[in-house]
Amino acid sequence: MPLTRKAYRAAILHSIADPAEVGIEASYEYFEDGLLVVDNGQISALGHASELLASLPADIEITHYPDALITPGFIDTHIHLPQTGMVGAYGEQLLDWLNTYTFPCESQFADQAHAEEVAEIFIKELLRNGTTTALVFGSVHPQSVNAFFAAAEKLDLRMIAGKVMMDRNAPDYLTDTAESSYLESKALIERWHGKGRLHYAVTPRFAPTSTPEQLTLAGQLLGEYPDLYMQTHISENVQEVEWVKELFPERKGYLDVYDHYQLLGERSVFAHGVHLCDDECARLAQTGSAVAFCPTSNLFLGSGLFNLPMAEKHKLNVGLGTDVGGGTSFSLLQTLNEAYKVMQLQGARLSPFKSLYLATLGGARALRLEERIGTLQPGTDADFLVLDYNATPLLSYRLKQSKSIAETLFVLMTLGDDRTVAQTYAAGNLVHQR
Repeated sequence: MPLTRKAYRAAILHSIADPAEVGIEASYEYFEDGLLVVDNGQISALGHASELLASLPADIEITHYPDALITPGFIDTHIHLPQTGMVGAYGEQLLDWLNTYTFPCESQFADQAHAEEVAEIFIKELLRNGTTTALVFGSVHPQSVNAFFAAAEKLDLRMIAGKVMMDRNAPDYLTDTAESSYLESKALIERWHGKGRLHYAVTPRFAPTSTPEQLTLAGQLLGEYPDLYMQTHISENVQEVEWVKELFPERKGYLDVYDHYQLLGERSVFAHGVHLCDDECARLAQTGSAVAFCPTSNLFLGSGLFNLPMAEKHKLNVGLGTDVGGGTSFSLLQTLNEAYKVMQLQGARLSPFKSLYLATLGGARALRLEERIGTLQPGTDADFLVLDYNATPLLSYRLKQSKSIAETLFVLMTLGDDRTVAQTYAAGNLVHQR
């Protein structure tokens, strides 16, 4: 294959470490006039344009973005494909919201054509918002995952998804069995896991909707295929936490249910974690598990405020999740806008560089993919975004007052949304142009 080499010139910013561990100044690299060089879908060079231009061949194609910022692609560590059609549903907290809106919406995914239509809409929406990797819940139907992976494969996206396992405490039209969930998951793993840039996640919805038998088989799948992911929900809502205690009285608490069935590990991601205690955070960190922080959802469903400082104290990996349709936007910029407010309500500050970390490198670390995505380091996949400083009249005017990259970044995260993403690249290919 001939070498395809392209270069992109703009202001360039990426996280290189967690600000909570190294301090803000050592956590990022910023090039006011930077150059990103891409060879065959991978980043081959990054630096100041003045230093790199001389080393490039005279005929290389250089795309210049004078009023824009290039960042790594965003990483969404918790989102539901089948809830796209009921995002922004009124008036309920978690358990009533599931029964009133979510389960009926998910039932439509028994139809292959419907699954394919929504998968296309969903992926377009991710890319429009600059999300190049997501950890995705399908529905209970294998066709939801087949449709999603087929659409992602066409664009060579790095995506992770799984069929929901749910054999109790849900409508009859939406339950599987312990055995069928195991066999259907296994078939999907064999078909998709490791194909291109796709990965499979074993997906018990949450402890209340799985019998001990189903949770046992979920753990068994993880043992059979050592590099699988596992995704589920934990401690999102106070009523839910109490319900888990009633269903599993023999366990010490919510996390202990998952721990008992061997579902904790380096590729296990637990969504929400709003009501985790210190001991549970310590145990998650000890096992290398991660939590997906979903601020828009936690506020919209009245679930509570995630304690990021407690997670940091335990060095627990934390990614960011939109949780559509519990959350109300596919935009990780808008999700960071809400994350800032969640911290403010707890008397804590969320620096724009920590926010950038959560949306990129932090998400990659939560998914154990930091060698491939989440930064613009040479050798990683060329998944990156072009954020337009003039996306809206207000953003344009406000950024003209900005005196630093910190201020610019924070304004992008408070005033920015899908309109701010001018272009999205995945594996070096342009996959969205506004």
